[in-house]
Amino acid sequence: MSADRHADAGAFILHVDMDAFYASVELRDRPDLRGKPVVVGGLGPRGVVLSATYEARAFGVRSAMPIGRARRLCPQAVFIPPRHRLYGEVSREVMAIFRAVTPEVEPLSLDEAFLDVSGAVRRLGSPRAIAELIRRQVREQQSITCSVGVAPVKFVAKIASAHCKPDGLLVVPEPGLLDFLHPLPVSVLWGVGDRAEEVLARLGLRTVGDIAQVPAATLRRELGASGEHLHALAWGRDERSVTPTREEKSVGAEETFPVDVDDPDVIRTELLRLSGRTAQALRAAGCVARTVTVKLRLASFKTITRSRTLGEPTDVAHEIYATACALYEGSGLDGRARLRLVGVRATGLSQAAGSTRQLALDDRPAGWREAEQAVDRISRRFGTDAVRPAALFRSAQDAAGGSSRDGQPDAPSKVRDAPRILGNEPGI
Repeated sequence: MSADRHADAGAFILHVDMDAFYASVELRDRPDLRGKPVVVGGLGPRGVVLSATYEARAFGVRSAMPIGRARRLCPQAVFIPPRHRLYGEVSREVMAIFRAVTPEVEPLSLDEAFLDVSGAVRRLGSPRAIAELIRRQVREQQSITCSVGVAPVKFVAKIASAHCKPDGLLVVPEPGLLDFLHPLPVSVLWGVGDRAEEVLARLGLRTVGDIAQVPAATLRRELGASGEHLHALAWGRDERSVTPTREEKSVGAEETFPVDVDDPDVIRTELLRLSGRTAQALRAAGCVARTVTVKLRLASFKTITRSRTLGEPTDVAHEIYATACALYEGSGLDGRARLRLVGVRATGLSQAAGSTRQLALDDRPAGWREAEQAVDRISRRFGTDAVRPAALFRSAQDAAGGSSRDGQPDAPSKVRDAPRILGNEPGI
């Protein structure tokens, strides 16, 4: 891009994406691994890749790939179990860098966010200068790198950040938007999956520019309502603004067992662990939940869900666990049913500060909630495993067997679903 004063004209949307985030954080503590293929993920037989260095990606290793396949593709790689608490801490500090630039920050996950910097240019300079400032501060403060796409609209900014990875900056000014966009393959557009790509290829449409030249009515006939959406994107039209806050919809945690399980005691113990993680995530978010849902996935991959709405909203693990057990026991599964995965989810969220709780005649003013809040304080000071239910004391081998057996709430990631706050996710 030109370095003149029009080089970022009209480009006020930034997409900032950390480079190989989990792996990069691990390399801060193990600089001897720099330049080597490194894979972060669950190390059990059913673990998946959460992050891989670019040296590992050169062998075909990708996020969400089964660990077993990653080992076959790159046996010389160093495989590291994830440290979700650490990644969450680094993510919070990175997001703080973004929010020091502008309050218009829309996190997409732990390691990426959209920023609208239109209100910051008078204070901090051009969008390009702001992007360079962010990259410099992330590198200096966290010793990791990020890539930044700068564009007039969100989806083009995201494409730009992907094109300049790793550790890059790409600005797409408004006058050059179509010049950048039209030569790209159709697969870069939001909403183009395998089926849509097949339909477009059948029509002879292989680039974004090809789509732009086809009447919207033709695309609508072939692809339905999404056809009009693709036509708008092909002309660089994306009406969505950066949304700093999103309504929280649910909190949940789930676990894939290392081997299929048919022991009800083991399943109830896992429900206890997941209920604790869900309740802790609720309290951290300042929310209470009205409905509890249990997810049970059989060895055959058939999934059963059961839900119950509570009389009063809660953020107490004891209450969530009792409900989860009742739902499991009422699921109709007998003791011979082998489970691959179990999950606990809390929905119908509201702010804890605005909720009131009616004490029953035999309730004490202080009880389970206060006890769990005390455990939260101890965990923050001394670590997650400082205090936990006796049923969760297992061998170190057990603790490392699953995809996330550290007994603490996982931070949101691109791969795992638990636990995280689910909002109105963008269509990407």
